[in-house]
Amino acid sequence: MKRYLTFVILMACAIGSAQNINEALRYGTENLQGTARFQAMGGAFGALGGDLSSLNINPAGSAVFSNSLFTISGSNYHINNDARYFGDANITKDNNFEMNQLGGVFVFRNTNPNSDWQKFTLAFSYDLVNNFDNEYYVSGSSNQGIDTYFSEYAQGTPFGSILVQDGEFLEEAYLDIGAFQGYSDQQAFLGYYGGILDPETEDDANTNYVSNTLYDFVDQDFIRRTTGYNSKFTVNVASQYKEDIYLGASLNFHSVLYTQYDEFTEGGYEPNSEITRTTFDNYLETEGNGFSFSLGAIAKLNDNVRLGGSYQSPTWYRLEDNTSQRINSDLADEEINFINFNIVNLFEKYTVKTPSKLTGSLAVIFAKDGLLSFDYGYQDFSQSELRPTSDPSFQTVNSQIASDLGAVSTFRLGGEYRIQQVSLRAGYRFEQSPYANGNTIGDLNAISGGIGYNFGGSKLDFSLSRSQQDVSERLFNAGITTPAMIDRGITNATLSYTINF
Repeated sequence: MKRYLTFVILMACAIGSAQNINEALRYGTENLQGTARFQAMGGAFGALGGDLSSLNINPAGSAVFSNSLFTISGSNYHINNDARYFGDANITKDNNFEMNQLGGVFVFRNTNPNSDWQKFTLAFSYDLVNNFDNEYYVSGSSNQGIDTYFSEYAQGTPFGSILVQDGEFLEEAYLDIGAFQGYSDQQAFLGYYGGILDPETEDDANTNYVSNTLYDFVDQDFIRRTTGYNSKFTVNVASQYKEDIYLGASLNFHSVLYTQYDEFTEGGYEPNSEITRTTFDNYLETEGNGFSFSLGAIAKLNDNVRLGGSYQSPTWYRLEDNTSQRINSDLADEEINFINFNIVNLFEKYTVKTPSKLTGSLAVIFAKDGLLSFDYGYQDFSQSELRPTSDPSFQTVNSQIASDLGAVSTFRLGGEYRIQQVSLRAGYRFEQSPYANGNTIGDLNAISGGIGYNFGGSKLDFSLSRSQQDVSERLFNAGITTPAMIDRGITNATLSYTINF
């Protein structure tokens, strides 16, 4: 019989792999983006202002502008992943171009000579907070097969609860089990009909399962491709009070699109193994939006020294996930291919709250010759949260967040030296690991440099930045516990053009 059913939506999933601790980190961390000047100086703009991307650090920065202007920036984004898995090493590279910043500020001077408020500013800015485009490939000979993944979910699950009912299509059963029994039973279903596991007995009450694979070591290949972005549109107002105080506030509207495609292949079983090859692929798509606000101030202590302070609220993201899977092996059910990427699990909307951030800043201005600037940021990732907190699976994730994640200190240092119309810039950024153990994700180190030329009515700026971070990536959330160790390097080459009006 020809199968016409190719797409079914699952309205809710009680327990899912889509929402986990990675959500808090994916949307809570920022990869340094912005204008070329901002990137060249390591993002150390909390006490400086005068750059549209400085609003990401301190919203009072727009009050420093002396005139209205518009800036647009484009970046070439290059990522290099050096991955090691059970001794094997693979290098994967990805490269793309993006319009990462766009915005303008309008400066309104107060015409009342008796007022202490010198001017007001209104700014609008679009910034790419994070670029999710990435790809890495790992391969190795592992002593943990894909059967360990399915076994972890299947053990304790009654066999009768994962069987296809009379008159039911295989893909319908897959979706129904996910909707009414949860993700764990759904994976047990895939393990059985994918041929990886069998029950110890055919009794419906059986809760023990055995693997159909035989191996001491298996050859595994894994590819993960991610795409998408986390962008932010900012509406900012600020004002200068007398000669020495700048105050500002921003409303930030976030937009998220994230896709993740995992392709897994396993072979090299024992010669007497009934299964000789297994494939298991997963797809995740997340869409949503978020909101945050920020407050800040900059004070001139004298002609040379400025202090800055800012508060960035938590960001509340409202997200929606959908997932798809496909599996095959030598012992898989003959209709297993009907479970594919057209069969979609749609999860209920949920909220991710990322932690607030405090920043303190110091800048020293050397008249018209140049400047030095330093920022310190503090953010406690253990305060991240998935909501609704009444959801049992979210309670588990939130407990893991509270125990595994910790406070992150960020240090940014930047300098600029001016030679007439030419500006030479350099910067450094250090960001602690968000994990309490410091190993799952390592500390981030970044260096940057750049050059700018002032034409009078406009400016052209260029920057080159490079960040390095070690990341431990698990192939799956269960079963296969040995992670791939990835040395990840990101290089941004950015060009910005600013026009004054």
